Amino acid sequence: MTTTIQSDFRSALHVANLIIINPNLILSRATASSARLSFSPPLSSYSRISTPTSFLARAFSSEPTEPVVKVPEKPPICTADELHYVSVSNSDWRPALWRYHPSPQAPPRNHPLLLLSGVGTNAIGYDLSPGSSFARYMSGQGFETWILEVRGAGLSLQGSTPKDVQQTAHEVSEQMEAVAKSVTNGSLSIDQQPSKAPSPMSNSRVSNVEEDQRLAGIVTVWDESNLVTKLTEVFMRLSERLSGFLSESQSKIMFTKLVDQIAKILEDSQLSERMNEIRGTLLSLLEARQNSAIAGQFRDLSQGLVNVIEEGQKSVSPQLFDLQERLSSTIEDFQKQLDLIVKYEWDFDNYLEEDVPAAMEYIRAQTKPKDGKLLAIGHSMGGILLYAMLSRCSYEGRDSGLAGIATLASSLDYTASKSRLKLLLPLADPAQALNVPVVPLGAMLSAAYPLSAHPPYVLSWVNDLISAQDMMHPELLEKLVLNNFCTIPAKLILQLATAFRHGGLCDRSGKFFYQDHLHKNSVPVLAIAGDQDLICPPEAVEETVKHIPEHLATYKVFGEPGGPHYAHYDLVGGRLAVEQVYPCIIEFLSRYDLT
Repeated sequence: MTTTIQSDFRSALHVANLIIINPNLILSRATASSARLSFSPPLSSYSRISTPTSFLARAFSSEPTEPVVKVPEKPPICTADELHYVSVSNSDWRPALWRYHPSPQAPPRNHPLLLLSGVGTNAIGYDLSPGSSFARYMSGQGFETWILEVRGAGLSLQGSTPKDVQQTAHEVSEQMEAVAKSVTNGSLSIDQQPSKAPSPMSNSRVSNVEEDQRLAGIVTVWDESNLVTKLTEVFMRLSERLSGFLSESQSKIMFTKLVDQIAKILEDSQLSERMNEIRGTLLSLLEARQNSAIAGQFRDLSQGLVNVIEEGQKSVSPQLFDLQERLSSTIEDFQKQLDLIVKYEWDFDNYLEEDVPAAMEYIRAQTKPKDGKLLAIGHSMGGILLYAMLSRCSYEGRDSGLAGIATLASSLDYTASKSRLKLLLPLADPAQALNVPVVPLGAMLSAAYPLSAHPPYVLSWVNDLISAQDMMHPELLEKLVLNNFCTIPAKLILQLATAFRHGGLCDRSGKFFYQDHLHKNSVPVLAIAGDQDLICPPEAVEETVKHIPEHLATYKVFGEPGGPHYAHYDLVGGRLAVEQVYPCIIEFLSRYDLT
């Protein structure tokens, strides 16, 4: 079974390679401004030392833009009472906040409630339908309930003015609904389909001209200046623009992939020595990094590389008549990969240090709790964010601003479990992560859903990762799969993958291990696990609970040996959750909803 899953996952990564070449699927969401590069320390090593980098809770942007926006006409896909947007520091992203008013018939509560979703998911998982809505249930119990959609998820967007935000929110909503409808109808439109262009790292070769008299004797007319310019831009971008994301070894990997791809086009072993000479010199220049003086050297070597290719063009018989076109295509596809990496440039710590604190500050300002605190619930990565926040605040001696938290299927350390998330570990390898700079999880699951929900059920194991048998209504499961998942940056996966290493999840510097400081925590924690959760098994949840002071930790596993069983999303949207899981959470929150 494991071998089959791994094989299917490798196939999914190949699909991801095809999907990311089509900018209509991924880059269309970032319409308001150009990409910004974050100069963060590279994720190249994770040695344990005692002193972490400083953690700052930053709320609103100091730039001359609207700090927050309430959308007067929320888009149809948003089923909350209100839709709000909040600014974060150092970014033009605006995370979205879905707001649910408390029921007037419910007992009054002292604290607002913040809900955090899992990796690559949006608010829909908390509000699948009126009869299966975690968020509506909580607001029905009297809690002012807010769902945060972090940057890149759901209706979060990039925009500077209320008009921009309003327009973009509706555009994103329409895109999400269109993709779901197209999959339900059995076909994707041209704009939504994965590109048929080959992967920039594929092994495709240039076709020789054979038996065609019309093409005999044609000599390729080289536009050398254009090719040199393109190559120079690629090398400079790789050396300079990505220096904040890539380690030295990762830069070399990407450069080597490009040169290897170009070398395959030549199909002439006699030129390999000159290619290797240029490769070595360029690698030495890449090590210099961000030195404007090397631009001319890059250009000279790019010219040399073009000359080598031109010689290869002349030496091959019959000639590779479309060599220039293929070379240009290779360079353009490579640049698209760089653009994706730069556009999707955030990691877990960006969520922790920027998105979540900004949302909490805004919710406090809107609801004005007497003690200034919030209650919070996190599912999957949402719970990991809450654990990490408690750890940071405990280490630094700061108040977290949380009166109590509940985590659903969350852990900081997966090393002791058999989590299927280990399938993502190949992406922690720099070569694999750079080969797939983003994982379009939503597009992949939408494409896989017909094969998991209908005969011959060749991808039925995908459903097992989401919901246990008979625990979720088929229509709700379909809505969850087709509407709830988003694109995940490789940079985020690289950091989350540290949860499978000794010491558990660490910050981007590799110096602060979040689990190490939970023993100093002073906030009550309810940790819930599902008995058949293949993503975050109970042993993984318990591993983190062990680090929390015993008098503050409550641990609960839902599911019985003879059934019913709970998988990863059943804790939030399963048919029995409203009877079994939700009351348990309400009892815990009520206990600490004190002023």
